[in-house]
Amino acid sequence: MALAPGPGTRKNGGFATSRHLPAVTSFSPEQLSSLLQALPDPAFVLTASGRYAAVCGGTDVRYYHDGRWLVGQRLHDVLAQDKADWFLRQVHAALRSGLLQVVEYSLAGHDLKGNTTPGPSEPIWFEGRVQSLDFPVEGEAAVLWVASNVTHRHALEQRLRLLSETDELTGLANRRQLMQTLETQHQAHQRYGTPCAVLVFDIDLFKRINDELGHHAGDEALRSAAAVCRLQTRANDLAARLGGDEFVLVLPHTTLERAALSAERLREDMKQALAPLATCEPGGTISIGVSAFAPGDRQADDVLRRADRALYQAKRRGRDQVRTETA
Repeated sequence: MALAPGPGTRKNGGFATSRHLPAVTSFSPEQLSSLLQALPDPAFVLTASGRYAAVCGGTDVRYYHDGRWLVGQRLHDVLAQDKADWFLRQVHAALRSGLLQVVEYSLAGHDLKGNTTPGPSEPIWFEGRVQSLDFPVEGEAAVLWVASNVTHRHALEQRLRLLSETDELTGLANRRQLMQTLETQHQAHQRYGTPCAVLVFDIDLFKRINDELGHHAGDEALRSAAAVCRLQTRANDLAARLGGDEFVLVLPHTTLERAALSAERLREDMKQALAPLATCEPGGTISIGVSAFAPGDRQADDVLRRADRALYQAKRRGRDQVRTETA
């Protein structure tokens, strides 16, 4: 509802502003309590020892259950040890700084003690705004913790991040995520000497697959290659499509020698996957270049350039083979 300017007001940039500060409205204790209880998001008063001194709000039943049963309980009474420890650290951080702390966190069924009711299959995400109070609560320093359910926003952010880092055709990492991973591994190698190897490969005579069988067959070859990469990589490895029919595998904690052995296994497995799409000899094969981070690498992509040169040598020497290059 728009407010029209009246006596004692003037317009400023399209907004009505008062020449004088408005009078402060006085509320009775009952009215203040009613206002607090009407808050859509739940607000918790937590003491320095981790006790729930008061709970109010949370009237938006789409996202929250009644939390008044928490009053008198302690964080470690209702939450798993690691989760309760984390909450208590945030309380103490807010008390030390005296400034508003904004944190994001998740809660799942396994985070709650004595949870006998079936909860959501996925964690619920919250944004917590934590502010120290300038008065003690039952003899303890305390904070006000307002929790807002941001699960939908978090899911959208994760989806957008995934789209920005994933190759649409193969589902592997794209060039952007590849370069971020190489930078992280380069820093780990420079600081701690952590070994990391890089494999670069492409599909031999890929153009013939497109020309003779059509681009749909070429796309199928790329998806088949990606599927083999997923089977060959460990949880900490990264498989990426660099562009066209060129793929990269980043293998943390892997020496050049071990990476060369992995590359040979990859080459053999890829033959079986691509055999149905082979149009001529030595079609249905891949050529691989391998290198590893070295102390003299000044940039993260130095290792990528060496592996690419090794790939070029594999192509020149007849394809369907693995070549390595050291710094």
